[in-house]
Amino acid sequence: MDAEFFSQVRDAVEGFVAVVGPELRTTSHGRGVKVWFGDATREHYEAQLVRVRDQGFLEIGFHSEHPEAAKNAEVLTRLTAQETTWRRELGEDPVAGPFLGRRGWIRVSECWDPPAATLDTAIDVAARLADFVIAIEPRRRIQPTHLEV
Repeated sequence: MDAEFFSQVRDAVEGFVAVVGPELRTTSHGRGVKVWFGDATREHYEAQLVRVRDQGFLEIGFHSEHPEAAKNAEVLTRLTAQETTWRRELGEDPVAGPFLGRRGWIRVSECWDPPAATLDTAIDVAARLADFVIAIEPRRRIQPTHLEV
């Protein structure tokens, strides 16, 4: 997997999530692709290669990476209050909890064995990343006093 693969993922995911809302932003690099809306760069979606205890994975999902752990905890609380709803769309595989490898950050994501870097795989990764954007983004935007449970 390389920059070209993740560029293909980025191109496909842009098409899949264009209907989610205005101000769609994306970037890709040799180890992943990142998707966010407007200025919300600390709360974003990624498909990225990660290493955990010397094992490599492709992680796909949502991250909250505010410098303040309390802000990330609030985001996780808001999303887990709506978990029943987004689980209907994403299934049981995503983990909602601490970020992989960084204390204080949170995630709602799943890990895959690194797939072969083919165009079909890039489309599969983009489709799954789009699933997260479509399921989480409308709920991420809900203010804490207006939660749907």
